[in-house]
Amino acid sequence: MSTTTDKPAKHSLFSADGITAPLRHAVFRRIWTASLLTNLGLMINGVGAAWAMTQMTSSAGMVALVQTALMMPIMLLSLAAGAIADMYDRRLVGLIALVLGLIGGVTLATLAYLNLITPNSLLLFCFMIGSGMALFGPSWQASVSEQVPAETLPSAVALNGISYNIARSFGPALGGIIVAAAGAVAAFISNVLLYIPLIIVLYLWQRTLEPSRLPPERLRRAVVSGIRYIIHSPPIRVVLYRTLVTGIAGGSVLALLPLVARDTLHGSAQTYGIMLGCFGIGGVLGALNISSVRAHFSNEQAVRLCALTMGLAICILALSRWPVLTGAGLVVAGASWMIAVTLFNIGVQLSTPRWVAGRALAAYQAAIAGGVAIGSWLWGYVANSVGLNNALLIAGA
Repeated sequence: MSTTTDKPAKHSLFSADGITAPLRHAVFRRIWTASLLTNLGLMINGVGAAWAMTQMTSSAGMVALVQTALMMPIMLLSLAAGAIADMYDRRLVGLIALVLGLIGGVTLATLAYLNLITPNSLLLFCFMIGSGMALFGPSWQASVSEQVPAETLPSAVALNGISYNIARSFGPALGGIIVAAAGAVAAFISNVLLYIPLIIVLYLWQRTLEPSRLPPERLRRAVVSGIRYIIHSPPIRVVLYRTLVTGIAGGSVLALLPLVARDTLHGSAQTYGIMLGCFGIGGVLGALNISSVRAHFSNEQAVRLCALTMGLAICILALSRWPVLTGAGLVVAGASWMIAVTLFNIGVQLSTPRWVAGRALAAYQAAIAGGVAIGSWLWGYVANSVGLNNALLIAGA
């Protein structure tokens, strides 16, 4: 009887719906692990950049622009990046993108070490790092289906979200410790070092190239055909619109959290890192439970529930003066955010043909990043006009 009890548990863990099933595939496992380290470095870099900006200026708008600088390139470049991912070797595209981000990171770390960093140069090199990730994202996401079988694709998508949110859970707290102990320059150097594992893994990946059944496209025509496909696909349009709105709402948390830590909680860089880590922990919890959510709710019900709980969590963030309550609200916000964007991602991946997958995923990436970039600028402007807490209450409503 005990033998019968053990088998279903093992089956559910590694079944097609099991969250760990894709890790049985060596290529996916290596890239996933290396991307976790790179995401960790990006989170540490983000803490260093945001806190460095709070030390150079008291303007809520300028602090919020750090998130805009990191995310805006994804909105601006994603469609072209998606076309490139569909036209060329995705492994090579990913390597070029990582090297671009690495150059931006090295330059930022060098300027910070020489004490030559200014608010504008900080935003410029954050934009360059974001540009590298904008080029990397579609090639990476579109290649997931080459690394795992189709039945494990939803779990692989969720695992990639978990990778990002594990990094968001621990990276900011670690970044806060690094910044508090050694300054922003140490955070920038950590980011540079953590690019290296993913570059090595992608370089060593022996990708099997499948000859395209379609004639080669020029970049401009590929972008246009991707846009045309999206325009004439109502389900994709609805997903992208909802993704954009979710990004704008989430942008209020990501952009204004440094000011919450500094002004509302009267904390340090470490406080900011811990609070951002709470948001990431919520994201991990959300991703781990995505299969359960899909089993108990329709996608429509789940998305509406996530919108409601995220709004309430942002209101808690606006009203709370206690770190524990603020952290709890951020866990709820992170879980709601992660479940919603993962459902959107899965919807895009499962409803688009292979020939346009990179461009469709790029449009999804542009929508979420554009929402965060626009939201960061918007909520920074609103916070300057009506105050930090009122801006968060408006975002939560």
